[in-house]
Amino acid sequence: MADKYTEFVSRGFGRDLARKLGLPQPVKLRRYTPEQPLLDGPAVVLGQGDGAEGVAAQLLDWGLDVRRSIGGSEKIAALVLVLDELSHPAELSATALAAGQLLRQLRPSGRVVTVSRDAASAMEPATAAARQAVDGFLRSLAKELRAGATGNGVVLEDGADAASPAALGALRFLLSARSAFVDGQFLRVTEGDTVPDGGREPLAGRVAVVTGAARGIGAAIAASLSRDGAKVILVDVPVAGEQLAATANAVGGVALQADITSEDAAQRILDLAGERFGHLDIVVHNAGITRDKLLANMDQARWDSVIAVNIASQLRMNEAFLASSLFRDRPRIVSLASTSGIAGNRGQTNYGASKAAVIGMVRASAPRLAEHGGAINAVAPGFIETEMTSRIPFATREVARRLNSLQQGGLPQDVAEAIAFLAGPAAGGVNGQVLRVCGQNLVGQ
Repeated sequence: MADKYTEFVSRGFGRDLARKLGLPQPVKLRRYTPEQPLLDGPAVVLGQGDGAEGVAAQLLDWGLDVRRSIGGSEKIAALVLVLDELSHPAELSATALAAGQLLRQLRPSGRVVTVSRDAASAMEPATAAARQAVDGFLRSLAKELRAGATGNGVVLEDGADAASPAALGALRFLLSARSAFVDGQFLRVTEGDTVPDGGREPLAGRVAVVTGAARGIGAAIAASLSRDGAKVILVDVPVAGEQLAATANAVGGVALQADITSEDAAQRILDLAGERFGHLDIVVHNAGITRDKLLANMDQARWDSVIAVNIASQLRMNEAFLASSLFRDRPRIVSLASTSGIAGNRGQTNYGASKAAVIGMVRASAPRLAEHGGAINAVAPGFIETEMTSRIPFATREVARRLNSLQQGGLPQDVAEAIAFLAGPAAGGVNGQVLRVCGQNLVGQ
């Protein structure tokens, strides 16, 4: 459903009126298209040491206009703050304040990205304090940015360096328009099987299955994976068969009518993947339902149906996939969680429980995927413009749209782009993580 308010205040009279009245002024975000450049202006890399030099050199290799400093009032597309050598909180100030002097020069839909190290791995209290300070700094800064600009971070774990392939894969995603609705978030990376790929079809030769693919977010995921070169199997319930076939035809995929709660759902997917393609590489658990009620009014059927679809089916299917020889070549699983599973939501105890369970499953399953050179991650959407959210009462819908730093709802494309990244070669160092696609929702982290 179109956000008429954002359209109105994005130009002309509506923009001037919003300024005069002090109303929220969301802007149309720069979203990904295959033809666009990674950035639409210079990138300034701040920080000292080998990490900063390595990141700057890599950005130059990507064909970007890279500066270590910039004067005057020239507009910039991105600020990259390389903070991997911090050992005391006082050391943060120089780079932070230098960035502050450049914020007014940041273009609409600009990017601020920090690169820092994991605080939990620090042996010294001062070093841990410095690394954790980056978390509070970046999340706060993201709430100060305007005109569709976002602030996110890359956190280095287990020996990963600032200019390592794993870090650069995450950095490229966060700089790109693919991360339009990702704000105030951190991607934690280890040194994995990662190839930062700027090509047009990073998923060429890969076979993916998407559940709940007939419409909405699922259809957008299938379209993004197909665009990136994957062969896609689209799964949905028989009642959605007509729409499923239309979506499959639109993306050049294969439709499979199946109830994912059935015992044989995973085997049917494996049989089809094996027959058509000989292997299965990517699983996207998108299918999900809501059956909202206050807990005092919740009945057994509502509770059990949500658990069965949203988490029990994923657990059962993952066991079958991981036991199959078809799912062995750098396998990737991406599950749809939700901000409701992180911060909770009134009237959604069953749904919140199921989506929090997805997060627990993902974290515990990461070592099993890593054994095969693969990864499992979750994407947690916030308010996304879909058929379901269009049925929310007007006043509630408007409040939900504005309760994030970007002051608008996301699009199914935003969720799909995050999933396509996590399914691709550039995310090989990201495993067991939850990436929120919520515009930095003001509830929860």
